[in-house]
Amino acid sequence: MKHCDGRGTSYRNGNSYEDCKKIAEEVNTRLKPKITNDSPLSWKQISEEVEHDELVYKLVLKYLRRDGFDIGSFETPQVTVKSN
Repeated sequence: MKHCDGRGTSYRNGNSYEDCKKIAEEVNTRLKPKITNDSPLSWKQISEEVEHDELVYKLVLKYLRRDGFDIGSFETPQVTVKSN
């Protein structure tokens, strides 16, 4: 997997911010069934899934929240299916 560097405007491996967003969407697509079927998924597991790439990690959490998942907080660092 390519890595993205969130500092400034330079990104690792020549990736643009748009490339990083595409990577995050792909990871998001893979994680949604895991969370739905095997809820919860810890932030640490997500970090490992994106190979500790900070920018992609943050984008994945953003997209999971956008898609209706509860991304937790520092007190409960896990992603779960949002209960109504």
